Amino acid sequence: MEIGEAKKGAETGAAHSGRIWTRDFILICFANFFIFLGFQMTLPTIPLFVEQLGGNDQMIGYVVGAFTFSALIIRPYAGQALESKGRKFVFLTGLAIFVLAVGSFGFASGMAFLFLMRFFQGLGWGFSTTASGTIATDLIPPARRGEGMGYYGLSGNVALAAGPSLGLILAGVLTFDNLFLICSALGLASLLLASLIRYKKVEHAQQTVTVKWDFYEKSALQPSILLFFMTVTFGGIASFLPLYTAQKGIAGIQWYFLVYALSLMLTRAFAGQLYDKKGHRAVFIPGAMLVFAAMLLLAWLPSTTVLFIAAALYGFGFGTVQPGLQAWAIEQSPRNRRGMANATFFSFFDLGVGVGAILFGLIGHHFGYDGIYKASAVSILLSILYYLFLLRKETSRKRTV
Repeated sequence: MEIGEAKKGAETGAAHSGRIWTRDFILICFANFFIFLGFQMTLPTIPLFVEQLGGNDQMIGYVVGAFTFSALIIRPYAGQALESKGRKFVFLTGLAIFVLAVGSFGFASGMAFLFLMRFFQGLGWGFSTTASGTIATDLIPPARRGEGMGYYGLSGNVALAAGPSLGLILAGVLTFDNLFLICSALGLASLLLASLIRYKKVEHAQQTVTVKWDFYEKSALQPSILLFFMTVTFGGIASFLPLYTAQKGIAGIQWYFLVYALSLMLTRAFAGQLYDKKGHRAVFIPGAMLVFAAMLLLAWLPSTTVLFIAAALYGFGFGTVQPGLQAWAIEQSPRNRRGMANATFFSFFDLGVGVGAILFGLIGHHFGYDGIYKASAVSILLSILYYLFLLRKETSRKRTV
């Protein structure tokens, strides 16, 4: 069955030749880099902007949640549209919405307008990231999918290495409206690069249009649920770690994201190849345990040194787990359902971040910021328990066959 799917998946010349680094793959990586850079620059600065507008911790959670839940809502439609309307339409539409929404942030004089524009930003993000992951999947040889998705993920990780630190630095010397215009310009650069890609022709488009509307790809659910428990932790870090370190008087938050991203970059390609050779059993538990350790260190957080150690552990852990989970979600899905498989995967990513931001806003408000990272550690334990349940279920099924 898997061999048959692999043969079906070899639809491009690159797939037949086994080459990953083709012209179009390089373009999608650069387009992904610029949209992620624009996004990552807003990630730690939006909470500061909300504070400037008079919002509290709970409001920060709601503003972050508006973005993630709008992305979550749109992803099922994006997955359907990738098969019915084509990759190019979905990708360019999402990038254009993102550019307009982020550029408008600086004009927000109150929470209502910012909340609305964050909602539209989430729509653009949901379209563009669902499309870009699917486009990358189209371009990667099936036998090297874990490795290729690891390389593709590096484009976002490089942006992560520079984006949050750059955003915080610029927020200290520029007004927020100028900062957000720069972020919008980076999205525009992504849009221009995306227009140069030679997109895969949609196959079976007519059949897809007549299929009954659905919201997820069933075969991608297991790795997507595991991802949800992992990305809950990301909601707590992205939304509240700058405020937490400021409260504790710990310097170096600008460099936390750099250490985290460099750790991701060192891990991605290796973890993808390990997944290709040995499967998810070789990557999930080790990666999850590293993330668990990072959360405990953040809950403790006595010094800048511990902050950086936590960043490295989190980067190594998440970089080990995420490419494997994405490749797992994709390879289990039918070829004409890759768009929906990616939509399902990233929907759970968004759901985790959104639930984390809103839940941790309440926890931080009532129990303090350290409680956020204790709760995050519990979420990782739940992911490990669910994974062990899946392994036991798989073992039992093999014994009955």
